[in-house]
Amino acid sequence: MEINENNFERLASYLQQTLSPDPEVRRPAERFIESIEVSQNYPLLCLHLIDRGQVEITIRVAAAIAFKNFVKRNWGWHLENDGPDKVAESDRNGIKSLIVPLMLKSPSSIQKQLSDAVSIIGKYDFPLKWPQLMDEMIEKFGTGDFNIINGVLQTAHSLFKRYRYEFKSQELWEEIKFVLDKLAKPLTDLLQATLGLAEAHAANEEALRIIYGSLVLVCKVFYSLNSQDLPEFFEDNMETWMKAFHVMLTVDIPCLKTAEDEDAGVLEHLRSQVCENLCLYAQKYDEEFSPYMPQFVTAVWELLVNTGIQTKYDTLVSNALNFLSTVADRSHYRHLFEDPNVLASICEKVIIPNMDFRVSDEELFEDNPEEYIRRDIEGSDVETRRRAACDLVKTLSQNFESKIIEIFGQYLQVLLAKYAENPANNWKTKDTAIYLVTSMASKGATQKHGVTQTSELVPLPQFTQQQIIPELERADVNELPVLKADALKFIMAFRTILGPQIIVATLPLVAKHLAAGNVVVHSYAACTIDKILTMKNPGDNKPIVTKEILTPLSAELITGLFAAFTVQGSNENEYIMKCIMRTLNTLQEASLPFMIVVLPRLTEILTVVARNPSKPHFNHYLFETLSLSVKLVCKADPNAVSSFEEALFPVFQGILQADVLEFMPYVFQMLSLFLEIREGKSSIPDTYLSLFPCLLAPALWERPGNVTPLIRLLCAFVRQASPQISADGKLNGVLGVFQKMIASKSNDHEGFYLLQNLLLHYPAEELNQSMRQIFSLLFQRLSSSKTTKFVRSFIVYMCLYAARAGAQALVQMIDTIQASMFGMVVERIFVPDINKVSGELEQKIVSVGITKLLCEAPEMLADPYVKFWPQLLQTVVQIFELPPDETNIDGDTFIEIEDVPGYQAAYSQLNFAQAKPIDPLPEISNIRQFLVQHLGKLAQSNPGKIGALVASLPAAHQEALQKYCAQSGVQIA
Repeated sequence: MEINENNFERLASYLQQTLSPDPEVRRPAERFIESIEVSQNYPLLCLHLIDRGQVEITIRVAAAIAFKNFVKRNWGWHLENDGPDKVAESDRNGIKSLIVPLMLKSPSSIQKQLSDAVSIIGKYDFPLKWPQLMDEMIEKFGTGDFNIINGVLQTAHSLFKRYRYEFKSQELWEEIKFVLDKLAKPLTDLLQATLGLAEAHAANEEALRIIYGSLVLVCKVFYSLNSQDLPEFFEDNMETWMKAFHVMLTVDIPCLKTAEDEDAGVLEHLRSQVCENLCLYAQKYDEEFSPYMPQFVTAVWELLVNTGIQTKYDTLVSNALNFLSTVADRSHYRHLFEDPNVLASICEKVIIPNMDFRVSDEELFEDNPEEYIRRDIEGSDVETRRRAACDLVKTLSQNFESKIIEIFGQYLQVLLAKYAENPANNWKTKDTAIYLVTSMASKGATQKHGVTQTSELVPLPQFTQQQIIPELERADVNELPVLKADALKFIMAFRTILGPQIIVATLPLVAKHLAAGNVVVHSYAACTIDKILTMKNPGDNKPIVTKEILTPLSAELITGLFAAFTVQGSNENEYIMKCIMRTLNTLQEASLPFMIVVLPRLTEILTVVARNPSKPHFNHYLFETLSLSVKLVCKADPNAVSSFEEALFPVFQGILQADVLEFMPYVFQMLSLFLEIREGKSSIPDTYLSLFPCLLAPALWERPGNVTPLIRLLCAFVRQASPQISADGKLNGVLGVFQKMIASKSNDHEGFYLLQNLLLHYPAEELNQSMRQIFSLLFQRLSSSKTTKFVRSFIVYMCLYAARAGAQALVQMIDTIQASMFGMVVERIFVPDINKVSGELEQKIVSVGITKLLCEAPEMLADPYVKFWPQLLQTVVQIFELPPDETNIDGDTFIEIEDVPGYQAAYSQLNFAQAKPIDPLPEISNIRQFLVQHLGKLAQSNPGKIGALVASLPAAHQEALQKYCAQSGVQIA
């Protein structure tokens, strides 16, 4: 792409279209941007477009986002995928020279995107390939222009924040040392200079806002640089930093206090970050930090007591409470909390006020139920006051349990008595009481089982009967919705502790709340049912709710669940969809009478969400539920698959034609499921055959999320439609896919899966014409990029080839590529690495293949290969007797990359659409018997020779062979 006016206008026009709410306009524009992004100069065009002040800001921001996505998807692609570099060297150099100056002069909305891009580039290139970046940034500290300084600090924060969570390594230490040597002193100088400026401009609100914004970023960078270990420079200058932190915590700046209740101002952000920094030091550098601890405990305590209940203070209060929890957890600071009066004061002034249900919580509950749920039951409320107060309660309970239980026991009685006086007006006191019991009672919890250990503030079964069940028994499911949600959450949290009897008894009460008009209430009801249906009896590991128990409730459940979708705000409710899936799975064939209602509704929902997918979890459970429904119905009547195809094909066709990225991997899985159900029962319909050529389109295979489900679908075609593929001359297209898969370290196993299916099901005569080239490709990959995964897959494939095409055919095939090459394969691949093969099916294929090589390839009993015969037999015995070798081969540094860069749809396996593993050698059931029977026959036709070869094995291996012979009644003479 040329950098010219015409291309600027074209790019700006397409970027504008990507902002359109109309998918018909937006999607083609997104596809166009994706198609041109690997063109040379594209990223530089984006940066120059961002730099044009006369262009509308929305387009410049869109260009910044497009540029960031380009960097995210392509900058390190060649390193992670063992492929070609998608970014031209001239573009890389151009970007590095332009990006920092451009970012520093851009508006904040653009600065944020470019800062993220710098951080991604830094992940791959900094410091080795971008050493000038640090000097370029530090130089800007001297400008005195805080807009520029803040841009530099924002970039430093983006660049270094990965130090907070990266694993320790020599490379990381060296990078951090490089940064510290350059930045630690300038950052400390900047801190002091900025604090000095804050005093000098005490009366200038606008200047203070920018200055304190800088201090927030300085504190964030400080946190990142100190996350791995305590740097020597910061240890030597701890007095300077701690003094500054104390000033920032205690200084009162009236003009920076905002009238806003919702959004935190710069002062709140600063104090919050200081508390986070203190928490880091208290946790990791306890000894060095201890002289400063008492003054900070006092400062944080005073801050908490004097901070209001407005939402804007939530993160600050949360971090301050976390600091107190950290201190209280250290044995040598317990004396600060031991006094009963101190504990009572903490409970009264800090914990209880931060557990109360505020007006802002009520607004969130009503107006933004999705966010309320996310914070409340999904554990993302890490930064909420309630969670932090709850953590402080747990810490104090561990160290002062009896005193805390005594103090809170009294509060609990007061709260419940107040509620009993006037439930309609005082319901918030009961909400606090339930939260308090939950906090105090939960000692240990897991995602799978809920709370598993409790502390006795109150006897939980008794509290459940007296305080929780009555809330669920109220006739009106819409009365006091917050308490309904609390009660449902309580049942969910303590399901393991309360035991099967209470839980099964509450199921009808929980189910009736699916009819509640409040989104939180019916979502919690669905979530609770889902969790209950996964519970198992510890004794026999069978579900506590069987289909027999659930069937009487099934009509109410299914009606209530689908009715909830009609409530505004619940049209794409993931908890409801997951609960439908779980209910159908528990009911199994008892769900069939409802399918006449369920399937049209699911299809209708799919049609709607396919237009604009926005809820990944909902979409996943929708496809899971569809897959499960298909399996249940077709288990009863395999011919029903044609009804599903009739109903779903038009929707699937629409998804494929509109190129709905998020749904394509799911559609491919479901098409595979349909074909697999048809396998061996009916011929493949023409609708599938017309789809086949489209599956070979290269663009589909560029998206990582499509690869696994597409390979599975291709294999289903190979198994059922090989004659048609052959007649249409499509084998080369299929082999092109194989070649692409084999070239990738991430996907080579998929290539082998496709190749195995071709070997087993494709007309041998035609496939054999390409087989020499296939083997040559595999050997080329082996010599250029050898990984443990590839070697394992290659061994399995060669053994399957020996088992199906013949052992002699394998030896001759490899020897036609290069004379005596098979000997090298045995010596360098089979013997050292065969025991790396794991998996029952794979080990069966290998043992059968090697048995055939030993017994059916005459070449193995003659020079030069006979010397390998005992070694190969030894490896088979080891497969039977030893666990698989889990070590990597030398030089294999390949690590599976699970997360897919950019916004490409990742592959999500549908549990209910999984393929059953297919045994390619079903005629062989006992592989040990197979081995010794073949050895026995070989020994009869080669008297004395085989016995002598077997005698050269180590004693333990001979003993194992004798055992197999005895079990099978075979003699090897």
